[in-house]
Amino acid sequence: MQRPNLENVDPVIMAYIEFLESKLPEAKASGYTSRKNVIQAEEAEARLSEPTLPSEPPTTINILTVSQDSIAKRTARHLYPRQHRGGMGIFDLDVPSPDVPAFLSAVDESDNTLVFTNQAKVYRLPANRIQDGEVRSKGTPLFDRDRVAIEAGEQPVAILPERSSGYVAMVSAQGKVRCLRHHLFGEHMRPGSVFFNIKETGPLVCACWTEGDNDLFIITHKGMAIRFNEKTLNPQGDWGIKLASGDHVVAITPVYQDSLVFMVGSDGKGTIREMEGFAANKSVGGSGKIAIKNDHVVSAFSVTPNDDLFLITRVGKIIRFKADEVPSTDGVVQGVICVNMRNDEVVGATASGLQY
Repeated sequence: MQRPNLENVDPVIMAYIEFLESKLPEAKASGYTSRKNVIQAEEAEARLSEPTLPSEPPTTINILTVSQDSIAKRTARHLYPRQHRGGMGIFDLDVPSPDVPAFLSAVDESDNTLVFTNQAKVYRLPANRIQDGEVRSKGTPLFDRDRVAIEAGEQPVAILPERSSGYVAMVSAQGKVRCLRHHLFGEHMRPGSVFFNIKETGPLVCACWTEGDNDLFIITHKGMAIRFNEKTLNPQGDWGIKLASGDHVVAITPVYQDSLVFMVGSDGKGTIREMEGFAANKSVGGSGKIAIKNDHVVSAFSVTPNDDLFLITRVGKIIRFKADEVPSTDGVVQGVICVNMRNDEVVGATASGLQY
C-alpha cells in the first residue's frame, strides 16, 4: 500500500506515524527504530489521547527534579499540565546516560532548602540557586564543587524546605531513625554536617519534617511498614524496623490517626493507605506488616485529597494528577495504575498542595 501525501501533517503526528511504520518487520530488519522516534511517538500519543484539564494559575511553587549524579533543575509547578491518573506523562529532566532521575521535591522559590545525601550529610541551599528551567530541559550541578567537598559516590536523596519549628526525621537503608530539632539545621549549621555513621546504619535514604508529636510511618522496598510515635525514639537514634533478608527502607513520613499515605512502586501502581486501618506499634524496632502488595516500593508520603501527585520515571517522564483519583483503602492492595509506562519504571514521587 502506497503512503498518501503527508506534507501538511503535524510533525508530532508524523513522528507517530513513522514510529508505527518502524514496527513493521521490514523496518525492524533495517534498524529503522530510534530513541528519537519513540520519544516523539509517545508525545504524539499522549497529546492525542489526553483530555485537556484546567490549568493552574501562575505560582511560586517549584518542582525540583534531581538526578543520581546531582544534576537538578526547578520548574514552576503551573507549567506542568495536570493529566488523569494512568496518563503517559511528559518528558522533563534531560540528563545524559548513564545518569537517571532520582527523586522529586516541591518547594517555594523563596525557600532555603536542606539537601540530604546518602552519606547522611546535610547542606543548606537557597532554592533560587538551583537552575530555573522549562519543562523538558537540562539541569545543572546541584553543588558548587569548588565550595562544597562532595565525596565520590555521594548523592542527594531528599530536599526539604527549611523551617523555623518542628523536627527532622531521617532514616537509613538499614532502618536507623533519628529525630532532631529544627535549630540544628539553621544558618549556623556547618555545611556537610554528618548525622549518621553510615558504616553502622547504611546510607541515608529519606528525610521528612515532623511536628514533634507525630507517628512515623516507615516503609521498605518489599512493602513492609511500621508505625510508631516519634517520642519513643532515643535522641541518639533507634533501629525503627526489623528487616527481612534482602529488604531495605525506602521512605519515612509523619502521620496522625486520620492521615493518608500515598505509596507507589516502580511498576507505576500506587495506593493511598488510611492510617486508621494501620495500627501503631507501642515501641520501635518491630518487624512491621504488609502495607502494599508490591515488591518494589520506591516512595511513600502523607497526602490530602486536595494534593496533586507528581511521579517521575527513569527516562525522565513526569505525570501530574490529583490525589483523589487514587482510591484510598484501609487494607492491603496491589494499587492502581498511576502512570502508563513502556519499558520504564517509576523512580520518585512527591505531593504538592494547591493554594487556590
